[in-house]
Amino acid sequence: MKLNIYTNYNFHIKQEKIIFLILFLIIIQSTIKYKESLKKEIKYLNNIYIKIKNDLNLTFNNKLNKKLRIGIYTFGLKGAGLQRSSSLMVNYFYKIKLFEIILFTINKKEENEYSIPKDIKRIYIKYNNLNKLIKETGKRMVDILIYQFPLYEHIEKLNLLKNIKVIFYLHQCFLYWIYYNYFIFKNLYKTYQTLKYVISLIPFENDYLFKKWNISSILMDNFISYEYNYIIQSDLSSKTILMIGRASDKLKRFDLGIKSMKYIIQEIPDCEIKIISEVLDTDFLQNLKLKLNLEKYINFIGYTSTPEIYFKNSSLHIFPSISECFPMVLCETKIYGIPNILIGFDYVKMSKGGTIIIYDDSPESISKEVINILSNIKFRKKIGKEARESMRKFKNELLLKKWVKLILSIYNGDEYFQKFLNQENHISEEKSINIIKNQIKLLKLRKKNFENVTINNLENFTFMEQIN
Repeated sequence: MKLNIYTNYNFHIKQEKIIFLILFLIIIQSTIKYKESLKKEIKYLNNIYIKIKNDLNLTFNNKLNKKLRIGIYTFGLKGAGLQRSSSLMVNYFYKIKLFEIILFTINKKEENEYSIPKDIKRIYIKYNNLNKLIKETGKRMVDILIYQFPLYEHIEKLNLLKNIKVIFYLHQCFLYWIYYNYFIFKNLYKTYQTLKYVISLIPFENDYLFKKWNISSILMDNFISYEYNYIIQSDLSSKTILMIGRASDKLKRFDLGIKSMKYIIQEIPDCEIKIISEVLDTDFLQNLKLKLNLEKYINFIGYTSTPEIYFKNSSLHIFPSISECFPMVLCETKIYGIPNILIGFDYVKMSKGGTIIIYDDSPESISKEVINILSNIKFRKKIGKEARESMRKFKNELLLKKWVKLILSIYNGDEYFQKFLNQENHISEEKSINIIKNQIKLLKLRKKNFENVTINNLENFTFMEQIN
């Protein structure tokens, strides 16, 4: 009996040793395979890296041992220009096999979002939860974060991070903050003076004014929604006028377009305005429409993620916003060859070509230009053609290359980032000063405390800080 127990015990010990040995060999084999696989991946990654460096004429000598992790923080993937441009950025960055994209969004997933690749990691973070953003970027080992919000207190804290490089992406012109909230303007742009990586979308800001304000910035474009060569121009056959955007935002000033319709229909009674926007919080516009007896002429369409269905035969877009930066709707309507009426903002990149720019805020001035365009098919087609042709130069693939060059330069250190900055082209000082003169005239019309402001005052940030 004892012998059997002893024999069984030895048998079990030997069996356990054999199992352990087999498991050990499996682990060794798996580790070897993993290392071989990792080695192949790194080799493949660096072959791509070498090709990209050659294509972009970059002189980095290093090798990569992993993909670069790029974090993008945005509202969500449904709605206005920021959401649209963020979705496009994600889709284009995804094409670069050196990058791993991690998307941080304030809004949870919604219906009818702009599409992005399904395997993109997406993390929900509330608007004011900076601590979670910092924690998640650390946890996900993000190398570069693209931060897109004008929260100066958050920006200050993000700028102190040592283990991550943050690109601060400006989506508003400084004029927006002057008109909207001067306290935010002063604090925000004082904070921008301390940052290393700032993206500006406006040439005269980036090339001239920011230099005066000691803000170091990089001029970029937004990715645009439509590829020029795949769009068929509107035939401009109808008397349909478009207004597109966040109608609830009073700085978008849709009321000016509605008020102008009172004068337009006296000359062109068969025209209408289609407002493509969320209807929520637009009661003040709905009431204005009723007050002016324009029920037949003003049509609130609601939100759509495919506004292009209304572009095919529309003849005009009224854009009465008080300030813009890189307006997607202007890009989209112009690519379709639709003329635009702008109120004052002559500083955005696509402001020229197929546009009429008015330098006052009167509905009468708007209506005069609308009547001129809608009553003259020859003129309408001429400026529609100019609008479309002016968008030929905006190419997403070229912009993607510039983004890749910027990200790799930042990742590889200040020496290369400075080289990137030194290669930038700038608009002339004369052009910048002319734009500033125009904007000061408008400021004086719109805000009494700017009645005595000069160009020299505007260029002096210390002076600007002292204005109440």
